[in-house]
Amino acid sequence: MGGTSRWIIDKPILELLRIDKDTPLDVSTDGDVLIIRPLRDPRAERMRAAALRVADAHAEAFEKLAK
Repeated sequence: MGGTSRWIIDKPILELLRIDKDTPLDVSTDGDVLIIRPLRDPRAERMRAAALRVADAHAEAFEKLAK
């Protein structure tokens, strides 16, 4: 084995999973299926989740500020 493999994944799927050309991927198998998942920094994911919560909680204020 070895070498580089190339797969074509539809853009909507990549966007849904927040995968771009620089996203490291973990490729594994359970013996029956191929599993491809993005490797994420847990701290960055927690920060992203916190930012989304703040944006949701204060959406009205942010909309007013944007005007």
